[in-house]
Amino acid sequence: MPFIEESDLLELHKDIDKAQIINERLLDQIKIKNKELKSSKIQRNVLAGVTSLFVFGLLGLFLFNAGRLSNPSSIDQQNNLLVSIDSLDAIKTRIDNLKEQNEELSLVKEFYLAKNFLDKETVYSVQVKSFVDNNITLASEALTNTLFVKTNPFYSYSLGNFETLEEAQKFRRQLVKIGFDDAFVASYKEGKRLQIEDPY
Repeated sequence: MPFIEESDLLELHKDIDKAQIINERLLDQIKIKNKELKSSKIQRNVLAGVTSLFVFGLLGLFLFNAGRLSNPSSIDQQNNLLVSIDSLDAIKTRIDNLKEQNEELSLVKEFYLAKNFLDKETVYSVQVKSFVDNNITLASEALTNTLFVKTNPFYSYSLGNFETLEEAQKFRRQLVKIGFDDAFVASYKEGKRLQIEDPY
């Protein structure tokens, strides 16, 4: 009989213990994977069953309606069909109206985004009138090319929003020709007047 030293025997026992631990872990992983496979198989079977029921239900509904339409037994059934066609037309009209409203809302959104952008940039406008009182009837948020600004102690009313001074000066000359002799160009930023610019 061969002789084994005690240290070699201890190492052999340690290796066997490690192998047993590894085997137990592998068995646990196999059990977990088996459970996952079973649950996914059950889910697939349930999904297939529900899908089959849905398809058979639709097929039965189609056949039932096809039988009713091909052999109408009363005027009421024909009237129901006409009512459903009228309902479809009403729904289509409603969808078209909603599309138009959506387009209008998009334009309003773009207007406010442009207005916010203009408020952050320096713009030039032609002031045509000043008031001591807040004469709000002349100003409207819907007018995109107007400014109604408080410049102490007055409220000023300006026309046009221009990126460059030259554009504003050209517009001022046109306003002077039609009778706004006191019109002048001013620069604005964030809704406040910065300064009165050279009119020429």
